Amino acid sequence: MGPGDLKQTICSLVPKDSNILVGFENSDDASVYKLTDDIAIVQTLDFITPVVDDPYIYGKIAAANSLSDVFAMGGEVKTALNIVGFDRKNNDKNALKEILKGGNEKILECGGLLMGGHTIEAPEMFYGLSVTGVVHPNKIYKNNTAKIGHVLVLTKPLGIGILTTAIKRDLINESTKKEAIKVMESLNYLPSKVLRQYDVSSCTDVTGFGLLGHALEATNELTSFAIHCGEVPIIQDAQDFAEQDVVPGGTKRNMKYMEDKTTIMCDTSKCYQLYCDAQTSGGLLIAMDANDAKEYIKQIEVLTHGYAKIIGEVIPRGATPIIIY
Repeated sequence: MGPGDLKQTICSLVPKDSNILVGFENSDDASVYKLTDDIAIVQTLDFITPVVDDPYIYGKIAAANSLSDVFAMGGEVKTALNIVGFDRKNNDKNALKEILKGGNEKILECGGLLMGGHTIEAPEMFYGLSVTGVVHPNKIYKNNTAKIGHVLVLTKPLGIGILTTAIKRDLINESTKKEAIKVMESLNYLPSKVLRQYDVSSCTDVTGFGLLGHALEATNELTSFAIHCGEVPIIQDAQDFAEQDVVPGGTKRNMKYMEDKTTIMCDTSKCYQLYCDAQTSGGLLIAMDANDAKEYIKQIEVLTHGYAKIIGEVIPRGATPIIIY
């Protein structure tokens, strides 16, 4: 479901409670509920259909995707529950075992514990996690509090949605496939943990709504995000596949939704499609002090496989919320 349809669906469901620190009215990555002056719980849920054939790798990617929302809020994962729709007609029990094994490895990697879950039979496989974490009530990263003058840092490359579509169509070479899997499997756990040392005004993760969709959610009535065309990291071969129209439906929906919310000032509009590409287990999009950003990128270079970059800045509200130049 696209971002516009989703907002219309849930707009009447917003709860009221003084301990709700982050609800879903601002389309943030997870909910945050205050328990004490020092502890708030972070809750999120996500699942995906297979993006690769290998069930073990699929399990790792799906878990990394689900866990990411807690890291985007500045939180620490504590527990997780499996959510599984198992296609028994086309898969044996060993496939389910491998999916859950891969998922549990990612939970353990960030210090969390798998506490159970729920499995149903489904005509199409899906897997993900319901995740609970903790964060200090005064140290939450929200998505829409970016300061004017802060720069934008992206920690993973774009193009994953296009490449996973190419994988499904058996069009991709082994080298590019391995690179895409490496990026999707990588947790945002350590980049989020390192981020706590710096002056950060907002953070979100880039997933199904693409870079521009999640950037839109991170702007407010006073700010626009200016994105530098050519500075955004793109995974190898994604541009070539995009030009061959190897593009997922989610990306096309994102492009349509963002048309009137984006001003393109660069020489080519080719970037627009990639910047709208629907990501799986994408990187963090961070608004932070410019000097801190340079140090942060150096510190996480190995963790992000060298992809992390400054891609733009937060500016006073312009003609549209998003400007590409």
